[in-house]
Amino acid sequence: MRKKEILWLYVFLFAALADISMIINSETSYRYFTKPLIMIALLMYFLQSTRLIKDSLLRTAVSAALFCSFLGDVLLLNNNLFLFGLGAFFITHVGYTIAFKLTQNHSFNLLEVNFIKMFIYNLPLYIVAALIYFLIHSQLNELKIPVIIYIMAIVMMVTMARERYGRTNKTSFWQLFIGAILFFTSDSLLALDRFFYPIVDGDLLIMATYILGQLLIVMGIRSHLLQVKSSQ
Repeated sequence: MRKKEILWLYVFLFAALADISMIINSETSYRYFTKPLIMIALLMYFLQSTRLIKDSLLRTAVSAALFCSFLGDVLLLNNNLFLFGLGAFFITHVGYTIAFKLTQNHSFNLLEVNFIKMFIYNLPLYIVAALIYFLIHSQLNELKIPVIIYIMAIVMMVTMARERYGRTNKTSFWQLFIGAILFFTSDSLLALDRFFYPIVDGDLLIMATYILGQLLIVMGIRSHLLQVKSSQ
């Protein structure tokens, strides 16, 4: 890694630990500084480490996902802006879904897709997503349709992460897949904490899974690019 790349990882680590510390100590006002810095640092790390694919669709998709994550983090600090934050993270999941498809070594052929097998593999995810919606739907009111669309987007993101199995190196697959699962877990905890029943240390669990999930997704994409570079 270059020095600039490592520097931004240190900033990311510092911001993440600082934000978690603010949560533990209930210093909400300081989170307006610590929370946005997390995704800014991760975005800068990604941009620094992917200069060789400048102007590519992959770099644009991931950069857009990270930037919208930054926007979503800022918006969700204000409960009155929840819907806008939801919209920002919706774009994040769309960007990641595109990126996950681009970081596969095999071309896609719709005629060769085994939809029954795909459905069975993804069934546990569908069940969990449906259960979470069942638990929270009565409290959503006017947010029902936006939340349904959002759930579909994040389920698609995790599905695409799983579809990379055997289509990239093992390190890239597991980093990215675990990252996507953690992102899904973070959003699930947020939904349950906000619309079903308050979770003990909910904010801490939500941010911990979110931060680690985002980092693993970026590192998984980086691992794929390193493999492609080494094979050239």
